[in-house]
Amino acid sequence: MVKKNEKNKRKKTTARRKKKFSKLKLLFKLALIGGGALFLYLLFCLITLPDMSEAINRTRLPSTTIIAENGNEVMSFGTVYSEVVPADELPQYVTDAIVYTEDRRFYSHFGFDIISFTRAMIANLFAGRFAQGGSTITQQVAKNLFLTNKKTINRKAQELMLAFWLEYKFSKEQILTLYLNRVYFGNGAYGIEAASNKYFQKTSRDLNVLEGAILAGMLKAPSRYNPIASKERAINRAKVVLNIMVENGLLSEKDYERVLKMPLGKEKPAKVKNGAYFADYAYNEVISRVGEQETDIYALTTLDQDLQEKASAVLQEALAGAKKQNVTQGAVVILDKTGAIKALVGGANYFQSQFNRATQAVRQPGSAFKLFVYMTAINQGMTPDDIIEDKPINIRGWQPQNDDGKTYGMVNLRYAFAKSLNLATVNLAQQVGTGAIIRNAEKMGITTPMENDLSLALGSSGVKPIDLAAAYASIANGGYAVWPYAVQEVYSNDGYQLYQRMDSEPVRIFDEEKTVLMKKLLREVMKSGTGRKANIGREAFGKTGTSQNHRDAWFAGFDDNLICVVWVGNDDNSPMSYVYGSGLPAQIWKKIMQ
Repeated sequence: MVKKNEKNKRKKTTARRKKKFSKLKLLFKLALIGGGALFLYLLFCLITLPDMSEAINRTRLPSTTIIAENGNEVMSFGTVYSEVVPADELPQYVTDAIVYTEDRRFYSHFGFDIISFTRAMIANLFAGRFAQGGSTITQQVAKNLFLTNKKTINRKAQELMLAFWLEYKFSKEQILTLYLNRVYFGNGAYGIEAASNKYFQKTSRDLNVLEGAILAGMLKAPSRYNPIASKERAINRAKVVLNIMVENGLLSEKDYERVLKMPLGKEKPAKVKNGAYFADYAYNEVISRVGEQETDIYALTTLDQDLQEKASAVLQEALAGAKKQNVTQGAVVILDKTGAIKALVGGANYFQSQFNRATQAVRQPGSAFKLFVYMTAINQGMTPDDIIEDKPINIRGWQPQNDDGKTYGMVNLRYAFAKSLNLATVNLAQQVGTGAIIRNAEKMGITTPMENDLSLALGSSGVKPIDLAAAYASIANGGYAVWPYAVQEVYSNDGYQLYQRMDSEPVRIFDEEKTVLMKKLLREVMKSGTGRKANIGREAFGKTGTSQNHRDAWFAGFDDNLICVVWVGNDDNSPMSYVYGSGLPAQIWKKIMQ
């Protein structure tokens, strides 16, 4: 019986051993599979690494800086870099501020800081979101030089591999130099030298302790903590950096108070406010003139900073006060008689919508288009005192009316134009021919297609505000064609002139005496017609325009120096609440021209 029990025990023990061995065997197989999978994954990450030698020598897209006529910057496109400054040429307190804020164990780790990584992961777990990052300076260099900003496991694994490679290949000073000259400091500035020039108007070699602390603090959130966005936030963030320096024995508490009183570099000349729509237009013109360049370029433009800022402010104020009338958008174009764009406002808010309504929107001009009808009549020999009939019209069921529903019988051109009589204008268009009207409109600057029917006379075909401004400019300058332009000269950053605008041979489209007669009609609009609210107290010429159902309202006109076109409406083409060209647009035009 005892032998039988011992035999059973041995069997059970053997079974348990076999079972345990099976489990170990399974775990070993799983480990092999997992290890193999990890090896293959790491091999994949290694194989798909970018060409490191190419990435280190990679050039960036050159910048294009748009400059107003007074020399102030409007906007820069592309990225702004400056010369490479070795880390050992910077003041020690500048590199200390950056290293101890961004990666205090930089000089002791091998590209990966397990302590910072662990601390960041614990903080993220408690926060329930990605609240902290644990990347070292070396990892940031790896990402900036070789990789994208995509937050994927692949990218993180490759970043780590590259960090180890960088640590093996380069010294700490070389890695720090790569970092300082590649890292983003906000407002399009990459690298510490570009940032120092942009924010303090000095080389990074001359930064004081406070300026260095500000730059170090910006790296956490360049768009938020830079001095242009908020000087107060930048200083408060710099205090955090200075406290880190005190904690690490790099700065005494006594010196802390002294540093906070240090002067900041002189401010950069005032940047043009609200000039982004113009800058977009000018940038496209630069590219069309000189193409893509391999160096930074500077475009000197026609923009009048004072006029641009005032036009934008007037339009924004008017739109803010017209919300009850369902007016949400507007545009302003101001030219001189040569076609130089002195101001251009393409909408209510560039940051909410980059669509440029001044140069891209095609809207019905309403009665502002009557300029082409009456100019055609004058060009065919009629005068402001010639008589036309304001009578009912029925053309295959189309029955236009005057705004007040009345008819005025026999009237002269001066009266019909000033009062913006629709029936008289359509009768005149029949007389001079829609084909002739279209040809003259094209000569005067309209670039959009026009329907060859009589509704054209009342502004049924859409036009661009900038085209309408060019058309009115051709009357203002005595009958010469006008082509709007924004760019005067383009230079490379070494001072080489790439482009200079040359005045072309003037193209006369109307005899001067004909434009004098047209100006009489436009003057009468301001004196006794629909444009009375736009009267600026000196001689000026203009025309109102309102499209069907108040979807568009315009005022187009000029004085002895400038041509200005104002449009208001809605992007979705919805009607405004009884907004006429003689109202809001005329008032905006008057404030700008005054």
